[in-house]
Amino acid sequence: QVQLVESGGGLARPGESLRLSCAASGIFGVNSVDWHRQVPGKERELVASMDSHSKTNYAEAVKDRFTISKDNAKNSVYLQMNSLKPEDTALYYCNVEVIGLPPRFKLSRHWGQGTQVTVAS
Repeated sequence: QVQLVESGGGLARPGESLRLSCAASGIFGVNSVDWHRQVPGKERELVASMDSHSKTNYAEAVKDRFTISKDNAKNSVYLQMNSLKPEDTALYYCNVEVIGLPPRFKLSRHWGQGTQVTVAS
């Protein structure tokens, strides 16, 4: 059974940093990952993505401040958030395409449970 566990959210002051983690278990590996965020009353938006070739893309609002990465040995993905702004306040979700266990190595997508990031002075 695939499980994704997010961590790392919390309260930060403007200009500070947070690192979100998303750890997957019950899988062979991580193929690709997206990080999304959602504010109450608004649609979930894509913040950053990394494809199976480790090519990354970022929303304009977070470019040069956020960095997406993954650790294949730990089956974990990360979102390093620097120079945080109050408008970064949201519930952050990882969405991971995983490679299932052998012998099928089936690809499937899964959402993390979400972690709250609040940026305020």
